[in-house]
Amino acid sequence: MHARIEPAELPLLKALSKSYRTAASALGELAALRASLTLPGGTVHVISDIHGEHAKLRHVVNNAAGALRPAVAALLNGSLTEVEQRELLSVIYYPSELISALRPKLIDDGTRGEWVAQTLRRQIELIRVLARSWRREELNALLPEGYAELFKELLWEPLGMRPPAFFSLMLGAYELQDRDWDAVRAASRLVRNLSATEILVDGDLGDRGPRIDKVIEFLMRQPNVLILWGNHDAHWLGACVGHEACVASVVRFSLRYGRTEQLEEGYGIVLTALERLAEEAYGDDPCERFELKGAGQRDKLLLARMQKAITVIQLKLEGQLIGRHPDWDLAPRDVLRAVDPHAGTVGIAGKTYPLADKRWPTLNPADPNALSAAERRCLNALRDGFVGSGRLWRQMEFVVRRGGMWAVRDEVLVFHACVPVDNDGAPLAMKVDGREVAGRELMDALASVVRRAVRGGSEAIATDPTDGDWLWYLWCGARSPLFGKDKIATFESVFVEDKHAKEEHKNAYFEKIHDANFVRRIGRLFGCGDNVLLVNGHVPVKVEKGEQPVKRGGNAVTIDGAFSEAYGDRGYSLLLTPTGVSLAEHAHFDSVESVVQEGKDIIPRITPLRTYDPPKKLGDTHDGAEIRRQIHELERLLIAFREGVVKERN
Repeated sequence: MHARIEPAELPLLKALSKSYRTAASALGELAALRASLTLPGGTVHVISDIHGEHAKLRHVVNNAAGALRPAVAALLNGSLTEVEQRELLSVIYYPSELISALRPKLIDDGTRGEWVAQTLRRQIELIRVLARSWRREELNALLPEGYAELFKELLWEPLGMRPPAFFSLMLGAYELQDRDWDAVRAASRLVRNLSATEILVDGDLGDRGPRIDKVIEFLMRQPNVLILWGNHDAHWLGACVGHEACVASVVRFSLRYGRTEQLEEGYGIVLTALERLAEEAYGDDPCERFELKGAGQRDKLLLARMQKAITVIQLKLEGQLIGRHPDWDLAPRDVLRAVDPHAGTVGIAGKTYPLADKRWPTLNPADPNALSAAERRCLNALRDGFVGSGRLWRQMEFVVRRGGMWAVRDEVLVFHACVPVDNDGAPLAMKVDGREVAGRELMDALASVVRRAVRGGSEAIATDPTDGDWLWYLWCGARSPLFGKDKIATFESVFVEDKHAKEEHKNAYFEKIHDANFVRRIGRLFGCGDNVLLVNGHVPVKVEKGEQPVKRGGNAVTIDGAFSEAYGDRGYSLLLTPTGVSLAEHAHFDSVESVVQEGKDIIPRITPLRTYDPPKKLGDTHDGAEIRRQIHELERLLIAFREGVVKERN
């Protein structure tokens, strides 16, 4: 090792010495890190386009995309009956629900202690296997408070260092305090947490499905989550900071799918002002074009009128926003200026179409994008509801803090939608913060804008809406890497009958990812080699029309498999494991009750995409590079201690 410490290294080494105060502690960590490179690589579970389906998400994560079922069968080597295996899996997936079902009988027949002890031992057997990819200190950090000593003793039990009564007496103390059930729950949580070293969510947490708030709440409880933002996440982030067009868009989507409970129950956002506007402005309007896609908690006609009211507000706000950004080339989407309410027509892309809905009570032809006084009062109330929701703010802050635009895991490149390109496959540029950027640079620049917008909060957006406008653009702009279509046909979908007017044309990227060479060029933009596997969500794979998740070139895969019930209730997830990359195709999820009472499970169909022989060690993975960097820094710290340029601390 080079002994000389350069002056430029000293600030980092002095900071590092606050964590490793002596040469002995630094050497101990260095030795452990070197050894950890030989551990099996971890498992990354990639899930996409959850769209508010919190119950299904919980099950897919809890059963590790189906991986825990064969793990239980292999581990116990036929020692359990099928019924016992189902019970063990159920207690791992849903311990509280299963214990509630079994508890009365176990207490009545006096087998409570036996059941708890047996269940814990089986859980610990599984934990020993799953912990092979984890350093001991990482495992200890996951041990639940109050049960760490119990779990450590159970993990060491095979060494035979304790008398036979030791564990029984220890567990008996928990039973006397009625805490033995909690030990089982905690062990189940540890099994689930160890089953994946990282959960990577490839965008679109909410909309269409019932509860985005419960999706994020669940993700916040997981030990290691990365969220790659999707376009639906962008408009929720915009709504959180009070950007008015994003507020209107989020409310419209919730109404369209009858999902008002996520606003009212989840975030405490009151819709009374919108009800009042709907009754006053559209009280005699049948709103036939605004029929719900689902069931809501209110009268269907009222919900349709509320949806029309917020749709008109959204279109007006979008027209105002488009006027603020002529460089975005969105003038054709300022559609209300092309509406002729007297003739009952609208001009779109050089063609005139009859309006399917000719009732426009709040439209001022002289200034079509101006809100009426009643619309302004309604919007103010809605905006205040979003900005004032503490739960929404905490969750969206988490989405930003644990989020980004793209990620690479061992030559697997993941982002939500696309790299916008022209017809020749060249990345399209946009001016962000005064600089023309494209490809990876565009994603990175927009990621900075997202973080700045949320960090600035509602006051900054109220003063200058520009960063909020970018969040709206990420939701539906033609060159948004989270969207990738020429338009979002909000207006046409309800106000125009002609199906050609409603067509949304995808960016050339979505066809070009069938070309393996194009995918390799995209991979190089993000530092990947020719062995890159490109993973996107965003565009549902229409299996019923013969589409396949794996593209024709073989090195790109789409994992938006219609997870949401509104899309088809299937879904894909990707498993990156030491032995390879596999695609898991999920089926319909009934309910937690069906799992607990009947042993039902989502047993996905697994398709291997890549196989690693030999299996990858931790040193071969994305994390291995970071570990080697830490090793180098500790080696330099040891030299600094030895040479006395950094002092050891007592």
